[in-house]
Amino acid sequence: MIHAGDLKIRALSPDDAVHLVKWLSDERVLAYYEGRDRPHDESLVQQSFFPEDDGKTRCLILYTDKPIGYAQFYPLDTPEKQLYGYVKDVVVYGMDQFIGEPAYWNSGIGTQLVTAILHYLHKEKRVQKVAIDPQAWNERALRCYEKCGFRKVKKLPLHEWHEGSMRDCWLMEWTSPADKTRD
Repeated sequence: MIHAGDLKIRALSPDDAVHLVKWLSDERVLAYYEGRDRPHDESLVQQSFFPEDDGKTRCLILYTDKPIGYAQFYPLDTPEKQLYGYVKDVVVYGMDQFIGEPAYWNSGIGTQLVTAILHYLHKEKRVQKVAIDPQAWNERALRCYEKCGFRKVKKLPLHEWHEGSMRDCWLMEWTSPADKTRD
């Protein structure tokens, strides 16, 4: 689906559940995604990542052909658009991702990944804006998103449940370049 150098992003398949179980039972990964109090077994992975069609495009991330993470993107529905203030915007997507192999953290792959997905969404889906809502304490994610062209729009107090409490998040947005929306 998406290729950028050594990075490949393809549709998630049922055989990929084994990777998700591994990553989402690793406390290092859970500290950032889902929470260490929510380790995933096969059943929870099936429920969370392989539901009936809900409009999300779920993907496996490969680096030099090795599975290293997960990404998803989706058009925001009307309640999400209203919550985030995008009622007038036509094509707004949300996205989430994580690198599940800690050996690949802090190497620039996250920035490459987010940039590749943004390029795909802009060119293939004609997306005008992409919204993400990382937890406010996750400095590494915030830096990555800012490098990719996201900007902080507003703080979302007590927005997401993580490890036993509601956490503040940032609404961040990427807007397609005006000169590219005309082609």
